[in-house]
Amino acid sequence: MKKQEIIYVIGHKNPDTDSICSAIAYADIKNRTSQSNVKYIPMRAGHINEETEFVLKYFDVQAPGYLPNIGTQVKDMEIRENPETDKSMSLKSAWDLMNKREIVSLPVCDKDGVLEGLITVGDIARTYMDTMDTSLLSRARTQYRRIAETLEGKVIEGNEHGYFVEGKVIVGTTDPDILRQYMKENDMVIMGNREEDHLAAISQNVSCIIVGLNIQVSEKVISLAHEKNIVIIQSPHDTFTIAREINQSIPVSFVMKSDDLITFSTDDYTDDIQDIMAKTRHRAFPVVNKKGKCIGTISRRNFLGMRKKKAILVDHNEKDQAVDNIEKAEIMEIIDHHKLGSMETMKPISFRNQPVGCTGTIMYEIYGDQKLEISPKIAGLLCAAIISDTLMFRSPTCTLQDKMAAGALALISGIDINTFAKEMFKAGSNLKDKTPDQIFYQDYKKFIAEGDITFGVGQISSMDKEELSMIKEKLQPFLVSECGRHDIDKVYFMLTDILDESTELLYYGKDSEELAETAFHIRPENGSFMLPGVVSRKKQLIPAMIEAANIMQNGEF
Repeated sequence: MKKQEIIYVIGHKNPDTDSICSAIAYADIKNRTSQSNVKYIPMRAGHINEETEFVLKYFDVQAPGYLPNIGTQVKDMEIRENPETDKSMSLKSAWDLMNKREIVSLPVCDKDGVLEGLITVGDIARTYMDTMDTSLLSRARTQYRRIAETLEGKVIEGNEHGYFVEGKVIVGTTDPDILRQYMKENDMVIMGNREEDHLAAISQNVSCIIVGLNIQVSEKVISLAHEKNIVIIQSPHDTFTIAREINQSIPVSFVMKSDDLITFSTDDYTDDIQDIMAKTRHRAFPVVNKKGKCIGTISRRNFLGMRKKKAILVDHNEKDQAVDNIEKAEIMEIIDHHKLGSMETMKPISFRNQPVGCTGTIMYEIYGDQKLEISPKIAGLLCAAIISDTLMFRSPTCTLQDKMAAGALALISGIDINTFAKEMFKAGSNLKDKTPDQIFYQDYKKFIAEGDITFGVGQISSMDKEELSMIKEKLQPFLVSECGRHDIDKVYFMLTDILDESTELLYYGKDSEELAETAFHIRPENGSFMLPGVVSRKKQLIPAMIEAANIMQNGEF
C-alpha cells in the first residue's frame, strides 16, 4: 500500500486569526477535492493569541498543530529498516544477516526494540582474525547451541542451552597420552573418530567435545559424558573448517559497541546531524523514534534521496514571515492578500493573490469555485477572520467582497456580526496579565525596505482606551530592549483604537523618529505619533514607511 503523502497548510509566524482560520479552511478544501493518498494538515508557525483562541473555542474547532520549523528531518529520509536481532545471536548469524540485507552496521535491540548496541562488519572481521586467542569463546560466554548452529551441527548430548564459560578451545588429534598433557579441565576439544581420544577427554572433565564429519560417537562415550554433564556436538565439517569457524559462534554482545553510541531521533533536523555524520567514520547510524525504539539506520548517502516537506502558504508570501527553514521545503501553493514579497520557489506554482482585506474572503470564494458546502464551524472561523482583519469593516483594506463574504458566512454559522465582534475583540485585547514580550510579539512582523533597511512593527487593536494606555506604559521601556535583536535597528508598535479609527505609534531605534516623520509628515507628541484614520498596518502604515525609507536612502527628502 502506497504511503500517504502529507502536505502542510500553514500561515505566518505570530499567527493572527486570519492565518489560523484560513489554514484550517484550505486544508478542508484540499482534503475534499484531492486524491485519497494525499492528506492536507493545517499547522501554525507560532503560538495562538487570545483572540484566535476565543474564536476556536467559540466554534469548537481544534487548534492546528505547532510547526516551528519545516526543515527536513531524519524521518523525511529513507530509513533502512532494522532486521530482527538480539544480543545472544552469533557473529555468524549477524554476518549472514548483514550480507543478506547488504548493510555494514547492525543495530542490536532487545525484545521491546530498545537499542542495546551496534556491531559492524569491521568488528566481526577483527574478531575473526584473532585466531590466537584460544579462550575467546569462554570469555564471551558462548552458548553451546550457538556453537552447534555456527558449525551447522547439533548437540547430541548435554544441555544445549548451557554456556561455555571456562577453558580454552583445542584440537585433540594427537596421541591420548600426549593429549592429556595439555588438555585441561573445562576445555573444549575438537576431535576425530577415535573412541580412546573421546574417553581421554572425558577423563579430563572437559566441558565440550566436538566431532566432525558427522562421526557417530559410541554409546559408551555418550553415557560417560552424560554422567559428567559434558556436551557433545556433532558437525558435518572437517576439523580444519570447525577450527576456522568456531570463533564465529560467540555472541554479538561480546563484540558490539554499547557505550557512547551516536544515535539520531526521527525528529532531529538534518541540518543538525550533517556535521556529526561528517566527523564520524561510521557508515550507518541508528535511528530512534519517539517511543525510544530503534527503527533502523541512516547513512550519508540517504541525504541524496531525502524527501522535502511540502507546504501550502496562506496569508503571507514573505520569507521572513514564514515558518523557519521554509527554503528547505517544497512550496506547492500560496494564497494571500498582501503585497508580493520575497518568497522564491524552485518551480512554477499556483499563486492566488487578491486585493481584499482578508485571506478568509478568498477562502469563501474558493469554496464557491469548487461548489463545496461550507460547514457552520468553518463559516464561523472565516467570518471571524474577516471581522478581525478588517477591524469590523473599518480598515481601508476592507472591500465589498469582504463585506459580502462576511455576511454570507454569518448566515451559515448563525452569528450576529456586531455582537460576535464585540466579544471577539474584547477577548483579544484582554492583555492585563500579559508580559510586555507577549504583547509585543502577539502580532508582530518584520519588514525590509530598499538598502536593506529593516524594521519591525507590532500591533494591538482594542475598543478600550484605558487598556491601550496601560499597554503603552508596558511597552515603551520594552521597545528599548527589543531594538537591535533579530538584525532590526528600528521598532514600532501600533496602538489602534477600533472605535476612533486611529493609531498611536510608538517607536525606538536609530532614525526611527525620522523615518516616521518622513512617512506621515508630522512631529511626535510625548514620544509617539498620533495617526488619525490609520488602522491598517498592511495598507496604511507599511507602504508609507517603505516609501519613506526609500526616500531617506536616496537622499530625496
